[in-house]
Amino acid sequence: MIPTLAGRLQTRIFLLATVGVVLTALIVPVLPGTTGSLARTYGTAYLILLAVAVVGLFWELLYHLLMQFRWDKDWPTLFGLVTIVPEGLLMWVLLEQGLIPGVDGPVAFSTFATMFVFVWVGQWLFANGPMRVVSVQWRLRGGRIV
Repeated sequence: MIPTLAGRLQTRIFLLATVGVVLTALIVPVLPGTTGSLARTYGTAYLILLAVAVVGLFWELLYHLLMQFRWDKDWPTLFGLVTIVPEGLLMWVLLEQGLIPGVDGPVAFSTFATMFVFVWVGQWLFANGPMRVVSVQWRLRGGRIV
């Protein structure tokens, strides 16, 4: 079944709140280019993750609009991986312009890129692997979690 807009929004939030939180916890201690305490780095990382979730809801609206022009109303699976580029670039611009509330001071590009790619690829792999096995009904309900 084709994911509905509600399903896409729920899936994005669910994956970032579960897989994203765990992957962020794992990657933060080894992020390159970090300064300050580990607690501060964790705080910044989770603020960025929250910003990715909020901005991601608007991305889903745009993706949903663009999918209306496709005959099957869905992206090919690999296209979902390619969306890392525009989303990552937008998040980096927002971060550089100081538009992510609570993030104090500059964040090194290597820090941001490492975390963003690690979390993004991890949640994409989970959505296209274990989630399809563990929750078979998820896809049949249009991607809705609840």
